[in-house]
Amino acid sequence: MNINASIIDQRLIGIQDEIREWAGAELNITAADRLKPLAFVYLCTKVLLDLAPEETFDCVTEGGGDFGVDAMHMTEEVDGEFVVTLFQVKYKAKLEADANFPEQGIAALINAIRHLFDPGSELGAINDRLKAKVEAARAMVRDGFIPRVRAIACNNGAKWNDQAQRAIECASFGDQVTWEYVNHDVLIGLLQRPRQVDDTLRMVGKANVEDMNYSRVCVGRMPVTEVALLMKTHGDRLLERNIRRYLGLHGNRVNEGIRATLRSATPADFYFFNNGLTMICDHFKYNALQGGNFQVQAENLQIVNGAQTCMTIFRTLDEMTARGESLPTDASVLVRLYELPRENEDIVLQITHATNSQNPVDLKDLRSNDAVQQRLESSLDALGFSYRRKRMEGPSRPIDITSGVAAEAVLAVWRSKPHQAKFLTREHFGKLYSTIFAADLHGAQVVAAVLLYRIAENRRRRPAEQDPPLVRYASCFIAMQMGRRLLKGLNLDLARLDHRVFTTARTLIEEQGDAWFHESVADIQRALEGLYGSQTVSAQQLAATFRRGDLIERLRAIEV
Repeated sequence: MNINASIIDQRLIGIQDEIREWAGAELNITAADRLKPLAFVYLCTKVLLDLAPEETFDCVTEGGGDFGVDAMHMTEEVDGEFVVTLFQVKYKAKLEADANFPEQGIAALINAIRHLFDPGSELGAINDRLKAKVEAARAMVRDGFIPRVRAIACNNGAKWNDQAQRAIECASFGDQVTWEYVNHDVLIGLLQRPRQVDDTLRMVGKANVEDMNYSRVCVGRMPVTEVALLMKTHGDRLLERNIRRYLGLHGNRVNEGIRATLRSATPADFYFFNNGLTMICDHFKYNALQGGNFQVQAENLQIVNGAQTCMTIFRTLDEMTARGESLPTDASVLVRLYELPRENEDIVLQITHATNSQNPVDLKDLRSNDAVQQRLESSLDALGFSYRRKRMEGPSRPIDITSGVAAEAVLAVWRSKPHQAKFLTREHFGKLYSTIFAADLHGAQVVAAVLLYRIAENRRRRPAEQDPPLVRYASCFIAMQMGRRLLKGLNLDLARLDHRVFTTARTLIEEQGDAWFHESVADIQRALEGLYGSQTVSAQQLAATFRRGDLIERLRAIEV
């Protein structure tokens, strides 16, 4: 028995309890022999994508008619591209961990990639959960956006064999599709609590060291070969404080540019084309008597900006080594090393935020200590709810409201921007933050919006047999219309929805929520008829329509 495979198997016991209710309600899976493999799908998806529990389960498409795709996740569009992650997961009850990932699993993934992203290809028998995600991706393809695909094969055994590898190479997807393999050993490595990283940074040339405001700064230049060695030695443990995950070697224009420069005829120019790395540590020391080429010993080292650069350097040089190519030894990168006081957590967050602000990031954690977030936490607590302004593990309770869900619900229901609520989540804590979390936002407004949003979202995940197809795409639009009905029922404007009328509002939602849902669906059907006339609207058209927000003005004109 493999020890890591055994640890993962034991972990799945708790995960089965975590997902049991969702599995039964959304996938009609209750049998133990099916629940454990599903728990493994859930675990792989959660760990690899770093999502909240409910978001993770929403990715799961495993079951009949899954087209060889057990989970699917799609990002928002950035620079004309979007990333789709496909999971094919195999789990064996035997824990010897010696079985290869099956060739037919790889063949299924290849077939899925060929058909899922071709808007003109027939899908055949495919389950509704996967179909909704695929049609959303196809709608983006029709609008001219380019999909970048991560195909991830997961099992509790060994990697696919040579024949499966040849099938991947013969598929000829090029750089648009990347293939990754994950097993119990990879999962354990990602789940283990990170150990402190202590290492030596070998600089070249001159460097500048200065004491500043109870901190120290070292600015120098580091060969890319040393950066690759650092990543090979410590890997993701160096990136625990970096707020962006590695975006991949392919499918990201910046990272492709980094690779191209390293493999060009002039790799020495790399220093001038790259913004460099920002690192923090608890303490560093060096031989100040040297004139240059310092060897800087750093304690508790972390990379807070430059994860993309570091990982791309590492993977590019690893590829070059495997192919017997000469490494770009004269290529170097700017390094800023900050020695910061252990007790000053705020400065670490500020540096992390500032140095990553040039690219789209998830800012929820950085906003978590804002005064408005703390005020909402207190306000919701007084109403009997728990506001999760910081990321937490484990499933949420009915009284728990995360800051991410609050942002999406408020933007859809009260700010009348349902398309931005669903498809611009990366900006909820960025450019849209002041719009969502305005100074006059009450805790009662947040809870009411979330309760309405949950009704629409629950029907999106578990539509009734009589629900029209639009329910799987229009949850934020439905919630917006339900919000209008709540205010009408209260005979109030939004400004007067506060703690004094909260009990009445909550009672109305509980009593009228289902009726408001059906009435709001009818509103959207009327708006669609006004937009498209009597023609049949395909799933791809629905997905595109709700992403663009074409219906908002038509819905506002409908009397509720």
